[in-house]
Amino acid sequence: MKRKRSYSRVTKQALSVFGKLIRVARTERSMTAQDLANRANISRTTLYNIEKGAPGPEIGTVFEVAALIGVRLFDVDESVLAMHNARLDEKLTLLPKSVRASKPEVKDDF
Repeated sequence: MKRKRSYSRVTKQALSVFGKLIRVARTERSMTAQDLANRANISRTTLYNIEKGAPGPEIGTVFEVAALIGVRLFDVDESVLAMHNARLDEKLTLLPKSVRASKPEVKDDF
């Protein structure tokens, strides 16, 4: 049985806004839902779920649909995004590969 995942109100609002941005962009471009779904290689139902702000569709699929229709998640061009990506790669190289929970301090004061 699949477990039901709960999401915060902020997450739900962000999904709703992003979905509405996609729908507005699609409508402004006079594209049908079926046309965009075909371009993204997804079902029309999946596209409707994205536009409704449902948390179920995979994030890569949502980003692909947004890119196809011209909705940008980041307000930067690709070169700036690539630069940010490279900086974050450098930072991740300097950070530890994993983080472990700290051990509780032993109280041995008798």
